[in-house]
Amino acid sequence: MSSATLSPAAPESARPSEVTVTDPAMVKRAVKAAALGNAMEWFDFGVYSYIAVTLGKVFFPSGNPTAQLLSTFGAFAAAFLVRPLGGLVFGPLGDRIGRQKVLALTMIMMAAGTFAIGLIPSHASIGLWAPALLLLARLVQGFSTGGEYAGASTFIAEYAPDKKRGFFGSWLEFGTLAGYIGGAGLVTLMTALLSTDDLLSWGWRIPFLIAGPMGLIGLYLRMRLEETPAFAAELDKAEEARPKVKLREMVVGQWRALLLCVGLVLVFNVTDYMLLSYMPSYLTSELNYDSTHGLLVVLGVMALMMVIQPFAGRLTDRVGRRPVIAFGCAGFLLLSVPALLLIRQGSLLAIALGMGALGLLLVCFTASMPSALPALFPTRVRYGSLSIGFNISVSIFGGTTPLVVTALIGATGDVMMPAYYMMAAAVVGGVAVWFMTESARRPLPGSAPAVETEAEARALRSGA
Repeated sequence: MSSATLSPAAPESARPSEVTVTDPAMVKRAVKAAALGNAMEWFDFGVYSYIAVTLGKVFFPSGNPTAQLLSTFGAFAAAFLVRPLGGLVFGPLGDRIGRQKVLALTMIMMAAGTFAIGLIPSHASIGLWAPALLLLARLVQGFSTGGEYAGASTFIAEYAPDKKRGFFGSWLEFGTLAGYIGGAGLVTLMTALLSTDDLLSWGWRIPFLIAGPMGLIGLYLRMRLEETPAFAAELDKAEEARPKVKLREMVVGQWRALLLCVGLVLVFNVTDYMLLSYMPSYLTSELNYDSTHGLLVVLGVMALMMVIQPFAGRLTDRVGRRPVIAFGCAGFLLLSVPALLLIRQGSLLAIALGMGALGLLLVCFTASMPSALPALFPTRVRYGSLSIGFNISVSIFGGTTPLVVTALIGATGDVMMPAYYMMAAAVVGGVAVWFMTESARRPLPGSAPAVETEAEARALRSGA
């Protein structure tokens, strides 16, 4: 990829004469490498969520199934508590030494943490050391993922041409869905083929052990990539020194963008974790629905979302990110209760319709956020500020969703709590959308315009 050097006095929006002409092959490689890392992260989360009942019996033996589930989701949520710490470390590091190097490091740590879970002895073998080691592995995962999503979305956004940033960014969440389907599909297959005893004794380990080879493949792809043109331009501006950004500049200097980021990530992740992580357990624990059939319904919803994802991403390039995100917020506000009532009817058709409606609304976020969030921040602090805002929101609101909703249902006895929780998130997201600036088809703040051909670059330079 080629990029003109920005002068130290260049404003946050690059001048028309400074244009980046993208390399299509390099853009595709960047998308694949970023999406694979996201797929591996969510493969683990998908497995953990869908096999939560089994993990509860392995690591938290108790006579109370609800207590087991709460303990398992508690370990799930604990990883999100250290994500802001990972963001504070990896985000600024990505703005200092480069996006590519940090993303390679997070890939190694994610794979190691997931692989380690598959090696932990059960509670029956080593007692309390089993849940302690599970918690430690989850903390390693959480720390590493603190720099993953912000880095991957930044990486794609800074490689993609301005007019197609939504389309290329949407493939990041395509990787998320692929990881979920891979993890959930494997759990479903094992549940169908293995006896309960086999699943409890050794079968549950298989999905976690797969993370080892997946991590090596992802690391290979990421090591073959070059730095993004936007970061290379920052290095040129700093001459021989690496760009140094203080934490104060990332937080206080970006306070408005950070608040918008927190609000957008809140609605995105609450609805995401509610649908893809919590609902399978909800169907089993609250509705006494057959676990295999429940998983198959969710897999079908995710497959539908995968098909629509790239088209929805292209739509955000045409009509803008704001209208698509706003439509999703309005949909969750109006349809969460009807959709959950449908799901609670219990028939396969009703569950499929209710879950399908929520899945289609979720696509409004999965297709928009990977391109909308990086555009909130200038290049100099993009990785660091996005990591901080994203992980704070995910840690407080997103990753805790299964635990909080399970506890709320237990405390109130109201099985409609999932719908109310999504509606509240939609209100917060709607406020954030109202105040955000449209970023579709525009250069990233602090970066040169990015185009696909030299002809487009000449037109921009000439002011046409």
